[in-house]
Amino acid sequence: MTRSLQSEADNKDFRVVIGKVGAPHGLDGTLRIIPLTDFPDRFDDMQEVYVGDELLKIEKCRWHQDRLLMKFSKYPVREEAARLTGKMLSVPRNQAADLNDGEYYTFDIVGLSVYDTDENMIGEVTEVLRTGSNDVYAVKRENAPELLVPALKKVVREIDVDGGRMVIDMEAID
Repeated sequence: MTRSLQSEADNKDFRVVIGKVGAPHGLDGTLRIIPLTDFPDRFDDMQEVYVGDELLKIEKCRWHQDRLLMKFSKYPVREEAARLTGKMLSVPRNQAADLNDGEYYTFDIVGLSVYDTDENMIGEVTEVLRTGSNDVYAVKRENAPELLVPALKKVVREIDVDGGRMVIDMEAID
């Protein structure tokens, strides 16, 4: 299963997107936050977060009905905080939530080289499509149409994120 955290950069300072700043809420600089994570409870204990490229200390964070409200110490009034609207919230990669065995983040899957069980190079994963029942990996191939690979154990035989590769059983793709 693939978890949907988006990447903000592909370098050693890699951060993962966990939310987006919405409109102000009230007059004290509190902002609505749109969670973009499969782990919304992560916001409960956060003390700081990147907003765009700026690391900000969180003064208050709470859920109000179905919305997340957050206030940053550096932005004490509505007008100043409103400038953050539309910016992405992110955390360093090492603060991404732990996953169970066999689960991967989208940003770990995209870019993997894909091989068949005979070690023939097929292409590269360019996108993870969330279909509801199971994810589907879009694989770009040279001189061939894009290949859609269902993220099923009978098809995807191996995922080696550190090695940058995925092995699939071409015969199991229907």
